[in-house]
Amino acid sequence: MNQKYMIYMYLLKARTFIALLLVIAFFSVMVPNFLTTSNLLIMTQHVAITGLLAIGMTLVILTGGIDLSVGAVAGICGMVAGALLTNGLPLWNGSVIFFNVPEVILCVALFGVLVGFVNGAVITRFGVAPFICTLGMMYVARGSALLFNDGSTYPNLNGMEALGNTGFSTLGSGTLLGIYLPIWLMIGFLLLGYWLTTKTPLGRYIYAIGGNESAARLAGVPIVKAKIFVYAFSGLCSAFVGLIVASQLQTAHPMTGNMFEMDAIGATVLGGTALAGGPRPGNRINHWRVRHRLPRRRHGDDGGQRFLADGH
Repeated sequence: MNQKYMIYMYLLKARTFIALLLVIAFFSVMVPNFLTTSNLLIMTQHVAITGLLAIGMTLVILTGGIDLSVGAVAGICGMVAGALLTNGLPLWNGSVIFFNVPEVILCVALFGVLVGFVNGAVITRFGVAPFICTLGMMYVARGSALLFNDGSTYPNLNGMEALGNTGFSTLGSGTLLGIYLPIWLMIGFLLLGYWLTTKTPLGRYIYAIGGNESAARLAGVPIVKAKIFVYAFSGLCSAFVGLIVASQLQTAHPMTGNMFEMDAIGATVLGGTALAGGPRPGNRINHWRVRHRLPRRRHGDDGGQRFLADGH
């Protein structure tokens, strides 16, 4: 009886993966060229965009928050990349600085982190609900993207040999060991996210905040720093999505990323993250980590505070 129950629980937990396998099997039978290496690589190249956003969104949702600005941030980051590649950076004395592609990527990544930092700072310092704050940032970012070039696109992001800013298309369409670079980026961010959430104190803080923020505060968890980090990380993921889309299309469009946030939230929830934040109900492993590896007591805490921090 116990063995049957364990099998049932295993199948229940793996239901999303099983459903995915059934869909793949169905299309493999119905479409002759579906299960080919080239087609799978093309599909994963597109999946990498949603995957990158979902990785950042996962950390945010684990804290009990939400980030509705990821699509709009991707759009404005693409426009920033287009502006730097096309027009350079005008200075006060009338001269213009042009950046090579790695420098453009770095600038856009920092811009995405800055936007995420603002989200986290407003949420933690002013007590604004994550839904309201990131919804406002979504409109600010989208409106700024439309105003960036008077609503027009930045076409032909090939750069110029004389300026040394060619090769932007490699980011979205280049390959390494036969696999597209966006897939490698997604894998890299996935491993980084896994390491952060399972191997570092920050990961335990994130789970603790999402599980019970009041208890986490009493336990000495640096809530402000942890929340700002996850929103900044989400902004970084959005920046790379904007770069990838602009690189693949060779055009920066102000409406890039429209409704991407819904794809990211859906992928995060389907991946097993609870919308309420923290570990999923019944996950005793993460509960053990929070109880036994967080700083359980600070100087001056009384027994009642420790009782609340333990959660029982």
